[in-house]
Amino acid sequence: MTRERHATTIAEVARHADVSPATVSRVMNGRFFGDPAVAERVRASAVALAYMPNHTARSLALGQTQAVAFVVPDLSNPAFQAVLTGLSKTAGKEGYRVLVADSAESPSDEPLLATEIRRRCDAIVLCAPRMPHDELVALSESLRPLVLINRAVPEIDTPTLSIDYRSGIRDLAQHVYDLGHRHLVYLEGPPQSASNAHRLRGLDDFAAAVPGVRVDRVRAGVTSDDGFAARTAVRDSGATAALAFNDLVAVGLLNGLIDLGVRVPDDVSVTGFDDIPFARFTAPSLTTASVGHAELGVEAWARMSALLAGDVPGDNVVYAPRVEVRASTGPAIR
Repeated sequence: MTRERHATTIAEVARHADVSPATVSRVMNGRFFGDPAVAERVRASAVALAYMPNHTARSLALGQTQAVAFVVPDLSNPAFQAVLTGLSKTAGKEGYRVLVADSAESPSDEPLLATEIRRRCDAIVLCAPRMPHDELVALSESLRPLVLINRAVPEIDTPTLSIDYRSGIRDLAQHVYDLGHRHLVYLEGPPQSASNAHRLRGLDDFAAAVPGVRVDRVRAGVTSDDGFAARTAVRDSGATAALAFNDLVAVGLLNGLIDLGVRVPDDVSVTGFDDIPFARFTAPSLTTASVGHAELGVEAWARMSALLAGDVPGDNVVYAPRVEVRASTGPAIR
């Protein structure tokens, strides 16, 4: 029977090098500023004894984990997955890991979730938080270093990367209006969503500026199931164009309308928002507002890296979505 070799302890390295355990710890953590010969002797002893530092203990000693948190309302949404990909790949190049927390679209869970995961890492990126404005402002100080994505909050002095949902939905409305549609219906996102509020303001702007247009609202949500469930309400509204909160809702609506025998875009044009990867592969392909979510993740890390290094982060950025016209929208024929 083979006996496992025990892991070398820091005390054994200290005895071998004829120094204190504290000196070994400081050398291993890069915080020893004494005689270089002593540091070299400690490192030689560590090699001779095959000493492997305890990274958990090292993190506690340094107050650093080399990890950042990423909190999202729903990681099953490909848009958030794209942000995570951009963030994690870029952070990984600097030796950082990304820990992910999903609030499952529960605003009441977001503050506790963000607080808990922040204790386990060095910083946090909040992506489209649903929590109430005042609660986010009150919580922000305890979360620093903090980068906000999809939510600009002037009261919080922290880097912010946001999307101009207001102009994006207005541009989509203008697109279908230019196709002859005068009766539109908007499939709303969560009522507590800040981005949904921006979309609603954009549609109000559009309706106020364009004579003879009507914009109805239908409660929906954020998933394809929500879009599918809204199919009858959309059909019965009499609208000739439906603007969905996001691409997932739009995909569900597309399938729901087809299930009812409603032709898209002949009877009803449908638009999404986000331009997730499979939006162009739906049948028909989905007209949507395109957002560079992977770029958001990359830029979020650039600002977080600056914060962690004590440098000045880059400017806040508001991204303007671009309308991608595909086969799900067409001229109004009734």
